[in-house]
Amino acid sequence: MSADGAWKISINTPMGPQEANANITTSGDTFTGEISSALLGSQTIQGQVAGDTLTWTSDITSPMPLTLEFEAKVEGDKMSGSVKLGPFGAGALNGVRA
Repeated sequence: MSADGAWKISINTPMGPQEANANITTSGDTFTGEISSALLGSQTIQGQVAGDTLTWTSDITSPMPLTLEFEAKVEGDKMSGSVKLGPFGAGALNGVRA
C-alpha cells in the first residue's frame, strides 16, 4: 500500500496528544516529505520503506532537544505505530489520510 499523500497524525506524548500534518512521497524503499505541528514546528523528513512500514528519525529542539524515532504501518487510509520519545519512553502514533 502506498503511503504517498497528505496525512493527519496524532502522537501520544507525556505532554498530551500532539497533532501533526505530514506529506509523504515514496520512491522504492525510501521516502521524503515534511511534517509540521504547532509544538514541534516544521521539518523535512526522509526515511525507509519496508513493505507497508515507514521508519524515520526527527531531531527536534522544542520543547527540548530530542531525537524522535518513528515506526508507522500504513493500511489503506490509516497509519498506526509508535514514536520513541528519547528518555520519555514511547507514544502511540495514529493517522488518517487528509
